[in-house]
Amino acid sequence: MTALDVLGDPVRRRLLEHLALAGELSAGGLVTLVQEDFAVSQPAVSQHLRVLRESGVVSARAEGRRRVYRLEAAPLAEAERWLAELRGFWSQRLDALETEVVRGRLSRRADDRTDEADTADHTTRRMA
Repeated sequence: MTALDVLGDPVRRRLLEHLALAGELSAGGLVTLVQEDFAVSQPAVSQHLRVLRESGVVSARAEGRRRVYRLEAAPLAEAERWLAELRGFWSQRLDALETEVVRGRLSRRADDRTDEADTADHTTRRMA
């Protein structure tokens, strides 16, 4: 399973977000945090942690009876590289969209000014 496959699940993304913010968290701590956002059981969270561990996105170490998880950057760098390749495509498309939005706004303003001028001219004629 690639990093992109792992990132496809919202529960796993949330687990990674918590680890990114905290650095290290116990399995129990992760279960508690994720259960605040998702209606998932402890075994379901454990399964997600196993997927993350097996994909290499997180590592785990024993600390007494607890298992402490840590985010591993290398597998996510692969996903980041792939997304960076697409960013150029997105940027071009978003730039083109921005240009069209600005053109539309300018066109509407010009139409509004024309309508105002026509209304003023019509009012002036009626008053004369």
